[in-house]
Amino acid sequence: MAQMIMRFPGGLQRALTLSYDDGVEQDVKLIEIMQKYGLKGTFNLNSGLYAPEGTVYPEGHIHRRMGKEQVTKLYSGSGMEVAVHGLTHPWLEKMSSAECVREIIKDRENLEEQFGTIVRGMAYPYGTYNDTVVQILRDCGIAYARTVQSTNWFDLPQDWLRMPATCHHRDPRLMELAHQFVEPSWSPMPMMFYLWGHSYEFEECDNWQLIEGFAEFTGGRDNIWYATNIEIHDYVEAYRSLIVSADTKMVYNPAAVEIFYEMDGKSGSIMPGATVQF
Repeated sequence: MAQMIMRFPGGLQRALTLSYDDGVEQDVKLIEIMQKYGLKGTFNLNSGLYAPEGTVYPEGHIHRRMGKEQVTKLYSGSGMEVAVHGLTHPWLEKMSSAECVREIIKDRENLEEQFGTIVRGMAYPYGTYNDTVVQILRDCGIAYARTVQSTNWFDLPQDWLRMPATCHHRDPRLMELAHQFVEPSWSPMPMMFYLWGHSYEFEECDNWQLIEGFAEFTGGRDNIWYATNIEIHDYVEAYRSLIVSADTKMVYNPAAVEIFYEMDGKSGSIMPGATVQF
């Protein structure tokens, strides 16, 4: 059998996702930009650090956390994912195991109650972790955790709990990478552009045009799957769960989603519970 290569939903080769941290007021404008150009992503929240309702920040204050009511209103129904960022944004690797568990599980529990959805994603506070933290995340039901490492490339994660990004939005190569990502395919492999940052940085650096330009250039394309972090994780893992016969001529899809692939330049898909023969 020729090599079967994963394709994203609809048979697409490319996926694009964003990841932004802390639940700050500037997320309002960022989501407006993302929705304008059809982008999707994940917002990582510290449910123990919401601002008191009615908080008015002094002029010039940049890192403006939102209150719970505004957080709920902003992300609910937005099409974005909410994910864990630690209850109080701690240095997880410097805590006892018990403290670390509480930071993760309580943040997850709070967000699930607040948004009425199962929360399985995360971004590391400060981007720091160790093997103990990774195991705690696994035990707490976290499916993926984003680091602050950048690959400057589009490979799919191999270790979801130590997941790098393509780049931060302030990377000087941002638009160069964006052009490489959307150009005619030079590789048959699936590609993912993963952008991360903090939306308050756009105000701090007075460069909202940066993300607007990126969104305008990469958004609205019919050959890109725009998805949240967890949507990409779940689809990739569903593809990786395919069961292949010993002679590689049959493939069974045990997942609950349709799986798309390409083989010998031809596209195909396998429905949930179905077996295909080649």
